[in-house]
Parts: sequence; structure tokens; C-alpha cells
Amino acid sequence: MTQPGGPLPDAPFRPVRGRIVPLVMAVIAVVLTVSVSMGMVVSGLWGPADQLLLVALGLGIAAFLWRYASIRAVPGPDGLRVRNVLLSRTVTWDEILAVRFPEGDPWVTLELDDTDVLAVMAIQRVDGERGREEALRLAELVSRRRSTPPPAP
Repeated sequence: MTQPGGPLPDAPFRPVRGRIVPLVMAVIAVVLTVSVSMGMVVSGLWGPADQLLLVALGLGIAAFLWRYASIRAVPGPDGLRVRNVLLSRTVTWDEILAVRFPEGDPWVTLELDDTDVLAVMAIQRVDGERGREEALRLAELVSRRRSTPPPAP
């Protein structure tokens, strides 16, 4: 149930802390590796290849952190597009049997009709009450969008 002033029912799901922290760390990784790389010139102990590899390492770390910061779940008319760190997947509304957010789990999971379980990293426990509200919003969205009721357990 969305509160007045809260997100629209069909708004994308995105974490708060899971987006801010990685972006800050990505900037720090690039600044730090570039700074150390520049300091290598002064020491004279490292060559240009060493400097390039260090900067490439920083950029690689930043790319991974950017990908983590871009996780989301986007509802559409036909289903839910889930983008996690490594994989993206679209599931239709009728494929989703249940939305689970058990105490202690870091993020929401979807129980699918093919017996698979899909993590929705966009709704995270670290976001506290907002994370729980987003899990409820997703569960309501799934129940409204399913064309058939889920099978009985």
C-alpha cells in the first residue's frame, strides 16, 4: 500500500544505500588509484605500464561498483525486469508465485513457477522500513497484475 507522497505503484524499485555507497566508493577508487599512479612517477620505481595497470584496476573497481549502484526492478505491463549485479532477467507477472522477504535475508526473492528463485536486489533490508514498504508494494503489484491466481501450495 503506497502512502500519499510515496512512490507510484508502477515506479521502478531501486535501493537507497545500495546506490549511494557504491557510487561514493567508485569515485574514491578512481581518485586513489590515479593519485597513487601519479606518485609512482615521482618515486621512479615504477614504469608507465605499472601506472596504467593501477589506473585500469581503479577503473575496473569503479565499473563494478557502478553496476552494483544501477541495480533495479522495473515493472511493465507484461512483467518485471530485474537487473541485479551480474544478470538481468524479465519475468511475466504470471510466472511469479510469491514475493518473499524473510527476516534476515538481505533482499527480496521471487518464487517462480518453474521452481526457480529470483533475487530482487533492488529491494534491500539495509534500507529498513523503506525496504519493507517496497516489498509490500511489489507483492501488491504482483497480485494486481497476475491474470490468474497463484496455485495453492
